[in-house]
Amino acid sequence: MKPQLSQRFQFTLAYLLVTMVVLSFLQSWLLAPRTVELSMSQFLELLRADKIERVAITDREVRGVAKPDALPTAPGGARDRLRELLGSSSEVRVFTVTRIPGIDDGRLITELEAHRVEFTGKIESTFLRDLFFGWVLPLGVMVAIWMFLMRRVGGGPTQALSFGRSKHKIYDRKELKTTFADVAGVDEAKAELVEIVDFLQNPKKYQRLGGRIPKGVLLVGPPGTGKTLLARAVAGEADVPFFTLSGSEFVEMFVGVGAARVRDLFEQAKDKAPCIIFIDELDAIGKSRAGATGFVGGHDEREQTLNQLLAEMDGFDSSKGVIIMAATNRPEVLDLALLRPGRFDRQVVVDKPDIRGREAILRLHARNVVLAPSVDLGVIAARTPGFAGADLANIVNEAALLAARKEKDAVGMADFEEAIDRVVAGLEKKSRVLSEKERDIVAHHEMGHALVASSVVNADPVHKVTIIPRGVAALGMTYQLPTADRFLMTRRELEDRIAVLLGGRVAEELVYGEVSTGAHNDLERATEIARLMVTKYGMSERVGLATFGERTPLFLKGTGMGERDYSEETARTIDEEVRAILDRTHDRVRGILTAKKAVLVAAAQELKRLETLEGEPLRRALAGEGVA
Repeated sequence: MKPQLSQRFQFTLAYLLVTMVVLSFLQSWLLAPRTVELSMSQFLELLRADKIERVAITDREVRGVAKPDALPTAPGGARDRLRELLGSSSEVRVFTVTRIPGIDDGRLITELEAHRVEFTGKIESTFLRDLFFGWVLPLGVMVAIWMFLMRRVGGGPTQALSFGRSKHKIYDRKELKTTFADVAGVDEAKAELVEIVDFLQNPKKYQRLGGRIPKGVLLVGPPGTGKTLLARAVAGEADVPFFTLSGSEFVEMFVGVGAARVRDLFEQAKDKAPCIIFIDELDAIGKSRAGATGFVGGHDEREQTLNQLLAEMDGFDSSKGVIIMAATNRPEVLDLALLRPGRFDRQVVVDKPDIRGREAILRLHARNVVLAPSVDLGVIAARTPGFAGADLANIVNEAALLAARKEKDAVGMADFEEAIDRVVAGLEKKSRVLSEKERDIVAHHEMGHALVASSVVNADPVHKVTIIPRGVAALGMTYQLPTADRFLMTRRELEDRIAVLLGGRVAEELVYGEVSTGAHNDLERATEIARLMVTKYGMSERVGLATFGERTPLFLKGTGMGERDYSEETARTIDEEVRAILDRTHDRVRGILTAKKAVLVAAAQELKRLETLEGEPLRRALAGEGVA
C-alpha cells in the first residue's frame, strides 16, 4: 500500500502546485487592477477639465479614479486582448500621482472642492476582499473539483486519480445469487464447468494426485447465448468472489494504462483468492498481433495490455484458487499466445440451443409470468429455430408486455405469436397503406411461397401467411414451422429450400406476366444457398469436390479482407453452375404453380380478405377445397 499512498500524495501535491500557479497568473497578469502614473501637471490639467471623479490624498501620493475616456488609450497588449476576449474592459481609469514635497494642501483641496471632486485622506484597503475573491473562493472551487474527481474516478476523496486502477466490478458471496439452476439450454457447457466449481470448492481433491486445474477457461459462442450468465453461475455455485469487466475497459488513450490496470486487477484478485476473474469481449484486447503496426514498432496501447495479460497469466499459480474466465464471439481473431496451454487452455463452446434447450430456456424465463392454459412452450420453441437465450428471454418479456397492454389476466398463445413476429419481422406498420394492386401482388407472392412449401417434399410445414406490413421493408411474410432442428442438409433439401424462396417470384410471373421488386430478398438468399452448394458443399459435378472462397492471412482474420483463391476461369464456371441451379429450380417451381394456378388465385383472394391465414383456414386454402 505504501507505493499507492506515495502516488496519491504526489498527484495531490502536483495538483495543488498547478492550482497555485493558475491563481497567481490570474492575480498578477489578468485580474490585477491597472493604473497609470501621471505627473502633477497632468493631474491638475485633468482636474481643471472636470475629468476626475474621486481621489485619496496621502503624504506620498494621490490616488484617484478618472472619468471614462479621460486617461490615455490602453496600450493594446496581450493582456488587454485577453481581457476583451473574456468580456472585461481594457479601459484604464485608476491613476497615481507622486506628491511634490512642500506643496500646499490647502490650494489643492480648494481646487478639488471647486470642481466637486470627492476626496479623502485615506486609501481604502481591499486586502480582505481581494483575499476572498482572489484566493479563498477560487481555491475552494479547485478543491471541490479535486474531491469530485476523486469520488468519481478513484472511488473516494482519499484515493488518487489513478488511471492505472482497474475498473472491474466485484461481487462477493452475498451478492452472487446466480447458480446453474438459472441457466438452461447449454447442458454440455455446464457439464464442462462443473469441474471448475468442484476445484474451487475442493482444491485438495485434485492436488492430491498432482493434477492442475486449467488457468483460463474461454467461453466461445454467438452473442446472447449466455456466456456471462454461465460465468456468474460458476462463481455462484462455487461461492467465491467474482471480478468482472469488459476487455475494452482496459484500453485508454494513454499507452501503459491498460497494462497497469491488468496488474492492479490480478493483485486484487490474489488477495481475495479463491475467486474468478471474468473478462467479457476478450477480443477487444486479445486480437492477433501478427501484422499489427502501431506508432512505435507496433507497441501500441492494446498490444502492451495484451502482453501484460499474458505475463500475468504466466506469473500466477492456479493452485491459489484464481480462475480466469473470458468470453468472445470471435475466437478466430484471438492471438495464438492466448490459446496455448498454460493460459486459456480450455475452450467451452456455448452454442445456440436446440429445440429442447429452447423449451427449457422458455420455461426458465416464464417462471414468474402468468401463462394461460393454452400456452404450449414446445410449439414456441419449434417456431424459434436459431434463437439464442437472450432472444427467447426477449420473446417472453414482449409477450407479457403485450398481454398487459391488452389488460389480460394471463399471457396467451396469441401474445407469444405476436412477440415472435415482432422479433423476427419487426412491428406492424399499420400506417403503411398499400394500394389495391400492391395488396393483390403481395397476396399472390406470399401464397406462391406457401403453395410451393406445401408441394415439395423437404420443406418445413407452413404455419402462417400474412400480408400485414412489418419492419422496414417486409410487406408480407410466410412463416414455416420446423418439425426438428437440422444440423445436416442434403442436396435435395437445399434445392427445395431454394424452390420455396423462388415461389413468390414465379407466382407474380404466372398471374401478372411481369415481376416486381418484392422478391429481391428471396433472390439474394436463394443465390447464397446455390453459391454455397457449388463452392463449399461440393454439390456441383462441373466444379467438383474442391472448395473455393477467400484466402485470408492470419493477421487479417475477422477483418473481411482477403484475396480470392481461384482463377478467373474457375470463377466463370462457378457463376455458370450457380445460375444453372437457380434456372433448374425456377423451371420446377413454375411447373408446380402452373398446375395449381386456380388454387393460387383463390387462396390469394382469401388472404386479401382476411390479411392473415393460419391453422385450419390456411390448410383448406392450400388444399384447394372449394376451388373448381
